[in-house]
Amino acid sequence: MRKLVFGYSTRCNIKCEHCVASEDIPDCRKMDHNKAKELIVEMAQAGVGGISFSAGEPFLYFNEITDLVKLCKQIGIYTRIVTNSYWANTAESSESLVSELKENGLCQLRLSYSRWHQKNINRNNVLNAAHSCQKNGLNYFISFVTDFSLEDDPYEQFLRDQGLKFFPEPVIYAGRAASFKRRNILTDYQANYCDMNPYLTPDLDMYACCDAGSHFSGTNFFYLGNLTDNTMEQLFTKIETDRLYSFIRTMGITNIASFTGMKASEIITYSKCELCRKLFNSPETLTRLRAEVSQLAAWSR
Repeated sequence: MRKLVFGYSTRCNIKCEHCVASEDIPDCRKMDHNKAKELIVEMAQAGVGGISFSAGEPFLYFNEITDLVKLCKQIGIYTRIVTNSYWANTAESSESLVSELKENGLCQLRLSYSRWHQKNINRNNVLNAAHSCQKNGLNYFISFVTDFSLEDDPYEQFLRDQGLKFFPEPVIYAGRAASFKRRNILTDYQANYCDMNPYLTPDLDMYACCDAGSHFSGTNFFYLGNLTDNTMEQLFTKIETDRLYSFIRTMGITNIASFTGMKASEIITYSKCELCRKLFNSPETLTRLRAEVSQLAAWSR
């Protein structure tokens, strides 16, 4: 199934220091609402079965996002909204918004949570939002962004004590988080496959990766094109026919790194997104991988 992260706006009401958003991107970029509806219809025709509304804070345009969710339900597209939960400061306000989203067909709510979020959004907001989802039968999960330090243990324990559904997500050292001191991962030797859900910006630029793909300034490796010059089908075809993209999904980034000559002892010190950036944001390494893609195809057990 084709899926896409839909960046309706870059606007956010908080500026978390760990955010993958780039400081030089203005927070006033917003997609035209009618254009967004046209694109969603085109996405359905191109076989897109799932849309995640993300980028800035979607709830800042609650009525417009709800309208888009309703349209997706009508044409059979699964929907998710990623939010910082600023709107759930009381149980009553949370209940009102979640019940309206459920009524209009939202499939899932993803609640962002971390020690960096907590400097801006009280953790009880996340608790209110999760409880409202449970009450209304709306699927949810909490994205617990962490650098896996001991500092995060109390934040994780809060989620456990409340019996909430959460999944740890590694901080991505890009955007505002690029200045963070990175922590060596030093975990087992993993393949590090990546689904590479594409990302659409409010300016209609499309990237093959929804995480840090727009930050690959050295090579622009994940940039697909703009929808003013291409159709949705054309850009998805690029994703599905590029052999390196395919190897990221099927071979895994770790095996590609091994092929380039990186030592195993170095590879395991990187998270998945870091390792991807090291490989594909280097013009020299990318040129080599493009030239040796047939040999790379044989680099498997």
